[in-house]
Amino acid sequence: MARAGHLVTRFFGSLWPGGPKPEQTHWAESQLLEREVGLWRRMSGPDRRHAVGVTLRVERMLGEEATRPILAAALLHDVGKCEAGVGTYGRVIATVSGAVIGRDQGTIQDWTRTRGFTRKVGLYLQHPKLGGDLLAMAGSDPLTEAWAREHHLPEDQWTIPLDIGQALKAADDD
Repeated sequence: MARAGHLVTRFFGSLWPGGPKPEQTHWAESQLLEREVGLWRRMSGPDRRHAVGVTLRVERMLGEEATRPILAAALLHDVGKCEAGVGTYGRVIATVSGAVIGRDQGTIQDWTRTRGFTRKVGLYLQHPKLGGDLLAMAGSDPLTEAWAREHHLPEDQWTIPLDIGQALKAADDD
């Protein structure tokens, strides 16, 4: 039920245009490598606002343990969503579609091989993999890349330290 509440909050938040405040943007970009900044800027305004909130919560939870790669992981965990090119209502459809089919990679792969909106839904549902690929190409720290790939997986499938993954997951409430 917490997931449904989170999704409703994210939906209404996404209706508000624009990104984070200028000072938040400056702070966020100061946590990123040069090529990561380019990826950050491709993200939608609502996604960047969400990411700043996640990152500030991670920083509060981990204190001095919140190193630059961890903060970058919080800021860029959803970067793969920009590859799908769907707006707010398309994301709703993609999220519902994902809930119906689960994480059936065969179906998702089939959808990405089509054209039009179905392809976009397939790409959206693959955002963890796509984000990990983008971060790898950007030269991100392995932890930053891993979290983008793993943030929807169960804890026992994470490759990052459990305490860090738990803080990132709790901060995201995704």
